[in-house]
Parts: sequence; C-alpha cells; structure tokens
Amino acid sequence: MLDLTKLAGQIPGISQHLKVEAAASRQRLELAQKLLLQANSRWEELLEVQQQWRDRITFAVAAPMEPLDTVIDIATPPESHTVFATDGSQISPSHHEIAYCYLINIGRVMLHYGQSLYPLLDSLPELFYRPEDLYISRQWGIRTEEWIGYRRTVSEASMLAEIACRWVNPPGSHFDTPNLAMVDGSLIYWFLETLPGEARDRILPPILAAWEQLHSVKVPLVGYLSASRSVEAVNLLRLQACPHQTPNCMSHCASLSEKNKLPCQIVDPLRDTALWATRLKPGQRSPLFRSSAKILELYQNHRIYFCYIHVGTEIARIDMPEWVALESSLLNQALSLMLGQVHKGYGYPVALAEAHNQAVVRGGDRVRFFALLENQMIRIGLRNVGISYKEARKRGSIA
Repeated sequence: MLDLTKLAGQIPGISQHLKVEAAASRQRLELAQKLLLQANSRWEELLEVQQQWRDRITFAVAAPMEPLDTVIDIATPPESHTVFATDGSQISPSHHEIAYCYLINIGRVMLHYGQSLYPLLDSLPELFYRPEDLYISRQWGIRTEEWIGYRRTVSEASMLAEIACRWVNPPGSHFDTPNLAMVDGSLIYWFLETLPGEARDRILPPILAAWEQLHSVKVPLVGYLSASRSVEAVNLLRLQACPHQTPNCMSHCASLSEKNKLPCQIVDPLRDTALWATRLKPGQRSPLFRSSAKILELYQNHRIYFCYIHVGTEIARIDMPEWVALESSLLNQALSLMLGQVHKGYGYPVALAEAHNQAVVRGGDRVRFFALLENQMIRIGLRNVGISYKEARKRGSIA
C-alpha cells in the first residue's frame, strides 16, 4: 500500500527539478533548430559523410533521403479501404501454478471502410507445454519469459501476413481496394543484436518471410511508434556540430571519459519528436530517413526507413520497410490510411487499439484458463493438482 502522506514531502523536489529541465530543454531546442538550418544547406554532403564514416561513428545516425526542410501534406484517405492489424499478449509460465506452461494470444483485426463488409475482430491463442518449447532458450542463456516475447513477435508478423494475403488475394477473386497492415511499435527489433546467431535464426527469418508475403500482394506495412524516444534523426546534427574535419569517433573521442559529454553532444538528450514538433503542422510529414541500426544489415531488402508525422495529438514515428518507402504510391497510401486510423481512433490508430483489446489477457482470463486446465487434469485422473502454498497465500490476506 502506497503511503501518500509520506510521499507528499518529495513532490516539491521533483517539481523544481522539472522546471529547471524545461528551461534547459528550450535552450537545447533553439540550438538544434540552428544546427538543422545549417545542416539542411549541406544535407547531401552529410549523407556522404555518414556513409563513408559509419564504421567509425559510435552512435546511430539516420541517413536523410530528402532535404531536411521537407514538409509534405498527407492526403485524405479514400472512402473505400481496408486496414489489418495484430497485437499479442501472453500468460507466462510459473512454477507456482498447477502446470508449467505458457500461452501466447494474438489479437487479429481487419476493418473495412466504404465496402459494407463485416470487420474481423478476434484472437487466436496457442498453448506451449512441451519441453522443447519451455526450455529451448536456456541453451543460449535466454530466460523463458524473454523468449516468449520474441516468439510473440514472430506470431504477430505471421498472423498479420496471413489475414492480409488471404483477404487481398483469395482464390478466384481480385481486390484493388487500398490496404494497410499495421503493428504497434518499431520494425527495428533491437533485441536481435544481443541474441546468439542460432537463436536469432529462429526469430528473424519467419518475420522477414511474413513481410515478403505482404510485399508480394502490395500491402504496405508500417510500425506506429507513439511517444517515440528515438534520437536517430537528431544525431545527424552531431555530424554538423562535430569540431573535427572527419567524424572519426574511434580516433578523436575514444579517450574521453564516458561521464563527460562529447563535443558533438551539445543538444543531448533532445529527441527527434521534440525537434520535428517545431517543423510540422497537423497532417504533415518530415523527410524520410533510412535507419543505420547495425541489425538492419540482416534485413535483406527490408531495411527500415522512417519519418515523423504530426497526427494532431502528437508527433508519431512511422517505420516502414524499404519496399514501401521507395515506391511513392505505396508510401502515400500507407501514410494516408495510417493518418485516417489515428483520426478514427481519436489520437491513436483504432485498428491497433482494437488488436490490443482482442489480445490482452486480463486477470479473470488467467484464472479461467488455469481453472479449465485444472478440471481437465482432474478428469484424466491426475492427483495432487493445485497451486503452491506461496501462490495461495498471496491470493488472500489476513489484514
């Protein structure tokens, strides 16, 4: 139980701290705007510098694909279109429950507009209980709970491709209605960088295969990032602010203490969203950037591009594969339908919100799942079925 009376004395301290931080943030933002203006006059030169020295630069710098002052209005979505989305959740295994197993639940959403068609709103659960499912990740030093999250990411991508391809290209039929496939969060799976090769080969290939399916039927894919903390675009300003003739971090700055800011970190910790909030009006997008995350070297022709969009309520980052970014018709279609989803969802894409609602496993769902499992175990004659004393005690209180 939280004692608010004891906590109240600490509130003035954090309030004063936030006031000081707000003033410092305004100063950083003004400096970043000046650097952006300078960088825009030589953005192609900075692009060449980034490409030439990327192996010696110790921070991720997004490569601009358009002038840095690019501001483009996003078109209104057509009356008839379809949006696909998936999201997932899970019940993690616990030695205190009646059986050691886990469950992944994938919410599926297919929303049709202007077509007089019923939507798809459901979820597909999958239960894992075999030793090869429960313990396979331990050989790579990965906790089972983490491995469940990686497996869930694969299921979300595969299910998204399945419902989209089944709808867009059913046997004997053809649809030319604009479509969009959406997922919540980035398409850059940073966790892959820390995985051993054998473990990564069980996660990334099926995701890329699902994306290739979407590519084959011309359904653009985007990842929607709300409240993004990315600094990939702002890091381009570090190249502009670099005091050296060449941005060779390994040579010029390797000896500097990690506790001190580098000479180019004059606007840290400013985020991309704060910078583009000063440039964009509602319904406009920033220039396209190509991410330089090292893990993308394994993405083949699905390298990730991104842009920032003022969706009305916030500056959202939109990730997309290369085949979407480089085909203008697919790019415009994707951004138009995405913005329409945000408006329909009053600030957040309605398809993603519904996919989450379909996927989420609440406390009551968990109780009913284990009750169903317990009844089945008793029915087949198993004895001593029940939860641990610790779990039983935590579910009740003598206070």
